[in-house]
Amino acid sequence: MEEKEIIDQSPIAEELSGKIKYEFFDFFLVKPLDPVKVTKEFSKPVTTGKPTKDENGIEAQDFDKVETEVKEVNSDYRKGVVIKRPMYFDTAKDDGNPLMNIKTGDIVIFRDTAGLYFDLIKDSKLIRMYDILGIEKTK
Repeated sequence: MEEKEIIDQSPIAEELSGKIKYEFFDFFLVKPLDPVKVTKEFSKPVTTGKPTKDENGIEAQDFDKVETEVKEVNSDYRKGVVIKRPMYFDTAKDDGNPLMNIKTGDIVIFRDTAGLYFDLIKDSKLIRMYDILGIEKTK
């Protein structure tokens, strides 16, 4: 899998952030990026032949072999650009907590199922602080 160069999203995110009239208490407003593709192996059973009836008249099939198939699928994790931070981040004292260092424009990593879709702003999600698993490093 080839890595794409990370482009600084801060100027665009800052401009968008200023235009959004909402302030959020506990959530980061995040614009999810395109899904990350990963290669995974899937195992599936292979039948040994035709179904046979047992003494109770129930048809059953034997699956003695397993085939492994490799597919490229969407990752369970997603990247997104922080558009707006929770409002208490601006007033909180920096106590060394790395989560407090998340800035508008940072690319964060979160579980694809985490957060809430925020339909008041197209293609955005509200992500809680503790759903953010990491920050993607720029050069």
